[in-house]
Amino acid sequence: MATSELCKLSGYDFYRSMGSPRYVVAPMVDQSEQAWRVLSRRYDAHLCYTPMFHARLFSDPEQGHKYRKEQWSTDNEDRPLIVQFCANEPDVLLRAAQLVEKECDGVDLNLGCPQHIAKRGHYGSFLQDEWDLIREMISLLHKELAIPVTAKIRVFPTIEKSVEYAKMVEAAGAQIITVHGRLREQKGHNTGLADWDKIKAIKEAVSVPVFANGNILYYEDIQRCLEYTGVDGVMSAEGNLYNPALFSKRDLPPCTWEMAQEYLEICRDVCPTRPGIIKAHLFKILQPSLPFHTDMRAQLGKANTLEQFWEITMELKKRLEEERSKTEEVDPKGAEDIAGIRKYMHWRCQPYFRPELPADHGKAKGQAKKEQLKRSNASSGTEAEAELEAMPDSKKTKTVKSVAGEELSTIA
Repeated sequence: MATSELCKLSGYDFYRSMGSPRYVVAPMVDQSEQAWRVLSRRYDAHLCYTPMFHARLFSDPEQGHKYRKEQWSTDNEDRPLIVQFCANEPDVLLRAAQLVEKECDGVDLNLGCPQHIAKRGHYGSFLQDEWDLIREMISLLHKELAIPVTAKIRVFPTIEKSVEYAKMVEAAGAQIITVHGRLREQKGHNTGLADWDKIKAIKEAVSVPVFANGNILYYEDIQRCLEYTGVDGVMSAEGNLYNPALFSKRDLPPCTWEMAQEYLEICRDVCPTRPGIIKAHLFKILQPSLPFHTDMRAQLGKANTLEQFWEITMELKKRLEEERSKTEEVDPKGAEDIAGIRKYMHWRCQPYFRPELPADHGKAKGQAKKEQLKRSNASSGTEAEAELEAMPDSKKTKTVKSVAGEELSTIA
């Protein structure tokens, strides 16, 4: 019997069953893992999404257990929770979703990832034009799962197409729609601003709850977004990564070392976490502080154990506390730069802004690096020839092969 015949929560009943969440942590590959969700909930996140999981790898009959052991963990305290998958095959998506339906509140279909790997794998926002496939995947989960299905989408260039798209997703069975107000092409250095007008139009056109994603840098942005768009909740991705206390109303952002220390304590005492994930989080949390302590940045880059991460954080804490004791704190509202962006002292968590690419999209810099490498290789070749000339004849044949092989490897 299809689960649609059972009493399954939908729309606002589903939303209210999770406590009517207003502050939502986004699904982020290798970044919204359980330890990060624990930290975010401590600072007023109402709902968390897991990282995006690959449905085929997650549910593979032979190797899936290894992928799940490495990527997926939760417990009874980790709620409300929505698990996100990327997929392009309805049956595979269902198979993956059924593996988690007893351990979460809902399953989300990723239709927003704009990265090249998503294009190569044919998922995320690169399914945006395949409405029949999207409809089939969502409707199958809506029919067969014991829990609700949701979807995270990006917008189209026009409001009309964006609204039509969202209504199709709703009609297919999505019980919450998260709208990232950027186009598929808006990513990396070309991220730009999210379009709240399109999010507002979608919210007005559908009858299920809508979450807005995009342009959330400070706590005040959350309320502005809620009021402007009328959405039911605001989702944060990068804003949350650089300031895990983003959803907490406070006079000043927390100190970088405070958040780093608390996160490491969670990884140590509550949720063992892979070193690569921990390191990525620390680089983001500590981002404002590391340019002032480049030796710590270098050490962090080489670290690969929890003990090393802890020692680096404690040393940085010691330095920052000393600097803080000697320097007067700026205005609690932050000092605005020429672009109107509020900046705090370097020991406080704050948003990170990617520098704009130069007019030539960085080609000149890339060419300069190539020229430098070419000069370096030429120099190395000359030195190798001189060294070869000084060697006894008995060793030259073997060495020529070695030098030639090394040169070939460098060029490759």
